[in-house]
Amino acid sequence: VSAELLHEEAVAADVPVSLATVYNTLHQFTEAGLLREVAIEGNKTYFDTKVSHHHHFFIEGENRVIDIPGEGVGLGRLPEIPEGMEVVRVDVVVRVREKR
Repeated sequence: VSAELLHEEAVAADVPVSLATVYNTLHQFTEAGLLREVAIEGNKTYFDTKVSHHHHFFIEGENRVIDIPGEGVGLGRLPEIPEGMEVVRVDVVVRVREKR
């Protein structure tokens, strides 16, 4: 789900809530481990209720995200990690669209 979509649904249901409040709430749920933030493009972020290890297809033109199972993507190697840092998670987003 995106914050914008959730906000649109709230407005349509006559729930008086600002987009900022929706974002703040989604970020609080993310911090609590209930959601996983998935950044797709620049300022476009989706929030995923499936917090286990997995990756995503992003369907261009539909702005839709579909899960890829964790074992569905293999990585040969990662770049050298900067000193004092650790890998938290590796996110893979495969952008797809209908064939033209």
